[in-house]
Amino acid sequence: MVTRQQRARQTRQALVHSASQEFERHGYAETKLTDISARAGVSAGALHFHFENKAAVATAVEQAATRILRAAVLRAYRQPRPALQRLVDSSHVLAQLFREESAVRAGFQLSLDNLHRDRPNLLHGWQTCVRRLLTEADLEGELLSGLLLPDMASTVVGATMGFETLARDDWEWLSLERIAGFWRLLLPRLATPEALGGLEPYGLEPTDKLRSDFDDYAEPVNSTPIQDRSERDEVAGGKA
Repeated sequence: MVTRQQRARQTRQALVHSASQEFERHGYAETKLTDISARAGVSAGALHFHFENKAAVATAVEQAATRILRAAVLRAYRQPRPALQRLVDSSHVLAQLFREESAVRAGFQLSLDNLHRDRPNLLHGWQTCVRRLLTEADLEGELLSGLLLPDMASTVVGATMGFETLARDDWEWLSLERIAGFWRLLLPRLATPEALGGLEPYGLEPTDKLRSDFDDYAEPVNSTPIQDRSERDEVAGGKA
């Protein structure tokens, strides 16, 4: 027998999933709460029981996206691999999540849209992750001398986000081959010859472990972005 609490949880999950699809398709400004509730198969009253307004729904979608992304990327971060390999792996994780998770696509879209609120966004979190891994790689002696880390970080972030934008019309831009091709081009310009020989542009993170159960991430949380200091320090092995 389904309890009232279970029904409420299922309704909220359905609303967040529906909102992800609506925000992805129409953007924040054009999405209507009535369309979100209709797609979820619930009444407008049920939606307002869980969410005060559209901004609250958007926040829930971003929280779900943050949790999905953080859980997947941290798995790659925690592997005992060189920092550059973890950066490659993380980019493949991000690409797969963009391919498979509407919440992640909508979350990034919403985080770039300042119409509903002003707070750190998912893009900023990804930028921070890239910068920290490149800094680690430099400290570990993996990078060629004379590289400007901010320029390299901008290149990686710009390319990965560019693939996501292009993939809205053609999913091939987020394929394993396309992301690996980017790294085959870039890694020789980043890594020392010694480090380069041990790097795999196709990534080493098993992609079959990335698939998430959306329901696990649609619950209300006091979520913090990926760039939260405590998690950055864990990812960086405790380095400041």
